[in-house]
Amino acid sequence: MSGRQHKETETARRVRARGLAAGRSLASIAEEIFEACSVQFGTSRIKCHRLSHGIALADVIEQVRALFERDGKNPPGIGETLLSAYESGLKRPGPEYLHYLCTVYRVEPVALGYEGPCICGHGHRMPGVVRGGDPQEARPDVSPVPRELLLQPESGVTAQGRGEEDENVLRRTLLQLLAGGAAVPVTGLDAQVLAATENIRRKMDDVMVSATVSPAMLDQWEEATIGFGRQYMNTPPLRLLCDVLLEFSAVRTALERRQPVDLQERLCRMAAQLSGLTGMILIDLGDHRLARTFFRTGRTAADETGDRALRAWVTARESLVPLYYGDPREALTLAKKSRDLAGQTPCAAKTMAPVVEARALAMLAGATGQKKDVVEQAKRALSRARAAFAQMVPSEQEDAAFGYTERQLYFYQGDVLVKLGETLEADVVLEQALGQYAGEPLDQTLIRVDLAMCRLLEGDPEEAVKQGLDALHRIEQIHRTELVMGRVNDLIKAIVAKNGENVPGLAELRSEALNRAQLSVGDLPGAK
Repeated sequence: MSGRQHKETETARRVRARGLAAGRSLASIAEEIFEACSVQFGTSRIKCHRLSHGIALADVIEQVRALFERDGKNPPGIGETLLSAYESGLKRPGPEYLHYLCTVYRVEPVALGYEGPCICGHGHRMPGVVRGGDPQEARPDVSPVPRELLLQPESGVTAQGRGEEDENVLRRTLLQLLAGGAAVPVTGLDAQVLAATENIRRKMDDVMVSATVSPAMLDQWEEATIGFGRQYMNTPPLRLLCDVLLEFSAVRTALERRQPVDLQERLCRMAAQLSGLTGMILIDLGDHRLARTFFRTGRTAADETGDRALRAWVTARESLVPLYYGDPREALTLAKKSRDLAGQTPCAAKTMAPVVEARALAMLAGATGQKKDVVEQAKRALSRARAAFAQMVPSEQEDAAFGYTERQLYFYQGDVLVKLGETLEADVVLEQALGQYAGEPLDQTLIRVDLAMCRLLEGDPEEAVKQGLDALHRIEQIHRTELVMGRVNDLIKAIVAKNGENVPGLAELRSEALNRAQLSVGDLPGAK
């Protein structure tokens, strides 16, 4: 046992002793251990419950095996290594193992750190369950439950009815967007659309572990999912969000009923892909909090498939949230986790993860001033990305959403070089990327802003302003998302920091940056 593990165990032992002396339940003691150990040692909730019982990994395994035997099932494959992986967060227990772990600790999944109901459909807080010797078995469990799980349906409104209303909100939004055409510059999310978006995600969480639909219908849904991936780079984000969430809701409805194993796996795969795609769109729209919740749902769905490449893809996409919203260290951590999940499997994540690593390293270099070593690390990461890209199958090399394209590789390689101040090399790479893009306004605009930043770094602020204006003039307001405008504003701040306010054209660039869609869905024609 390492020194850190020893301190963790000693801290938990003291908390347990005080809790037992005060007559508290083991579930309550587990929560106190979590409060005492989670920040300092990174202790997970599921581990806190074992520590509150004062038992070893082997004891939990034997109790699970006894429960399998009691229920007339074959001995489980769970061992100390797998349980340790659950406790460290490297793996998530499947529905069956989670049920038996809940039974051992006599708590619900949320108390162990997992959202959603148990597969058994009933609670675990009843007497007579195999335990670790809780002297307060009759005491009610007082472990806290997140506020969102305590929310009850409005009186007289069923879950199915609320689901239909959420879908209707999205359908109305989509119809209003279509009626307005290109002249309707909507990029934001109002409260009604936000609520519908979050409700649909939660319903997917609720049914993920509770799992008929024909194979032909699944084929259509899979084709639609692939189609949404193709539309991602050139369809206005709010419109695509409505389309994706309506399909996501249909998959969720199918998962509410038990499916054959092969169909269940296909549904979970689509749920992971659609959830991840929704997270990507929400990044573009600037709602990083909601994006994170969808990536979390995507990880839950991907875990059900056992597909390493899919799990790695969701994690790699999630790493973009901290990368774009100010925490490159967390982005670096998630990128490395994605790389580990991918292992030796040739896949999109194996290319994307080192690119995110390089971008995060470049951001850290700018923040810390430690440039020389970081430049080499970032370039090594880009080299790994190019090698991984060469191993991908052609279909993934042509998929900008679920795969990774050569133009994306060039673009982000150029972005890294700009952040590192390597403008000559960045110019060449970014021009190569721009030459490969067609009809994808978001990335094209970001590339042009990077090229403008190169001009600024080379000491030509007027040309930087000119290229920044050109980038904005080329796109409609409906594509001026939070992500795009954030990069334009970064360019403006850099120009002012290096050259002050008296740069020709700067006032026009600032005015153009403010000339963006501020309408909500309620402001659309016919919405009143």
